[in-house]
Amino acid sequence: MSWKEKIASLLFGSHGEENADEALPAEREYTPPEAEKPPAFEDPSQLELPQDHPIRQLYSLRQQESGNLPPIRLYMDEDGSLPQDMIAKEKNRLQSSLKNVCGSRLKAVKGRTRGKHSKKKSAEEEAEPGEDEPLILDARPWIFLSSDKLYAWMLVFPPVGPGAELTREMVLQALSEHDIVFGVDTTLVDRIAHQRDCYFSLCLLAKGKPAFDGRNGNIVDYFPRVVERLLEVNEFGQVDYTALNLISNVEEGQEICRLIRPTEGEPGRTVQDQEVPAKSGKSVSLPKGRNTDISEDGDALVATIPGHVEFTGHSFQVKPVLDIDGNVDFSTGKIKFVGDVNIKGDVLSGFSVKAMGNIYVGGVVEAGSTVEAGGDLTVVKGILGDGTTVIRAGRCIFAKYIENATIFVRENLQTDCIVNGRIYCDGEVQVRSGRGSIMGGRVWAAERVSASAVGAKSEVKTSIALGGMPCATLEKDLVSKKLAKLAAELEKLDAQLDNPAKASLMGKVRMKISVSEHRLRQLEEELDSAKEAQKGLKDQDRGRMECGVAYAGTEVSFGDQFLRLRQEAHQCVAKLACGEIVLM
Repeated sequence: MSWKEKIASLLFGSHGEENADEALPAEREYTPPEAEKPPAFEDPSQLELPQDHPIRQLYSLRQQESGNLPPIRLYMDEDGSLPQDMIAKEKNRLQSSLKNVCGSRLKAVKGRTRGKHSKKKSAEEEAEPGEDEPLILDARPWIFLSSDKLYAWMLVFPPVGPGAELTREMVLQALSEHDIVFGVDTTLVDRIAHQRDCYFSLCLLAKGKPAFDGRNGNIVDYFPRVVERLLEVNEFGQVDYTALNLISNVEEGQEICRLIRPTEGEPGRTVQDQEVPAKSGKSVSLPKGRNTDISEDGDALVATIPGHVEFTGHSFQVKPVLDIDGNVDFSTGKIKFVGDVNIKGDVLSGFSVKAMGNIYVGGVVEAGSTVEAGGDLTVVKGILGDGTTVIRAGRCIFAKYIENATIFVRENLQTDCIVNGRIYCDGEVQVRSGRGSIMGGRVWAAERVSASAVGAKSEVKTSIALGGMPCATLEKDLVSKKLAKLAAELEKLDAQLDNPAKASLMGKVRMKISVSEHRLRQLEEELDSAKEAQKGLKDQDRGRMECGVAYAGTEVSFGDQFLRLRQEAHQCVAKLACGEIVLM
């Protein structure tokens, strides 16, 4: 007994010998744990065949005759170069066709095999010639064509009995039967005819040339088609009104956009040498507008004058820009311009600026002045009025502050502060940056009024009106007053003695009345259509006031409904609900 056994006997008694190896784990041989097998990679191009598939039975019969065989390899794409959508489309067709052809060959093999192993026949039957002849089937190349005839795969079935092995002529004969003459892999044809392990392996034998459609024409823009009018507020709640960049200046002859011409399609060929047609790309035209022209090579749109580039409707156009280095004063006079106006200084009292495009004022709009913009109006240092200052904009207004001025804006208004202003806005009034306060005056917005503070602790009267069409309603009232004034003037002229001057003046007044009446009818129709459109809207979709604090004395109206705040309200929203104004 060894010393290990003695120690084990003393420690564990009679069972020491049996448990000696367990008692000394340090002496046991270490067996490393089995490494986990990585999950098998599933190739999407591999055919999924059930266990009872006929090809497996054919494989077993061949294995019985010839011994060891390479495993069945049925991959549509060995090197990963074929389109995955094509493989997914053809996979089911290939599996169905392969099952049918394998079933037919297996039926022929099994039918002859059953005849050889049937019960003993009579002497006359045994004497018939050919009854005991072995089954002979030559190797057979089977061709499968994709539905678009761009790809051809081959699978070779082995011979049965003393049948002939695969030869190059057999492959060429199969190709000829399917009229496959284009894109044939001749190297594969020569190699596969000399391989003994070529059976039960799917290979891509011929590959056609896919057709490539041409690319459509395109336009590369060098100027934006849509100008973003979003103000960026910094971490201190301030807005830099000088950095709006609403005017895109262009020089004469400068390219506005460039044309990328369409390309011709490249036709393809099927493996049966038939042409696959290709579509040519669609052409596009340059968006030529006013004050633009097409370059000599026809590939670019250029500006014919210096000015401001704007995309309107379906075309680029260049609007002339009037640059004023200083103030609008006696040196410039009143300004009336068909394009955009860029003023680096102030608009002084008593002067007016009217433009069909955008207006940019780098300074202040002073009291007693008038500014009318057909597009956007930007006033970097604010609007300081005296009750007679009138500002109009066909689109949006951006101003540092507004004080004692009447504002008409067709879209949105953005400012830091409104003091005793009369605001008529068909969109939204946003007073959130800077002080963000509305104190005194009246603000009428069709959609929304958003401010940090509305009113003042002194309970100054501040009126907020919501809904409707503010600009059209006010303009209708102004036109009606103008008509009444013209009618009174015409009546005075009619009472005068007849003279040539009277006839001329009455003709001019009648023309003004006719124009005003036409404009009044237009406004009435516009208001009626707007009322019809708003009938189907829910109360919460029609207008609202949002503010951080609303002081006592603030009045909120919505049509005929009226609400006056008796006490201070914080983080409140006022809107129309169930026909009444509610404050939440």
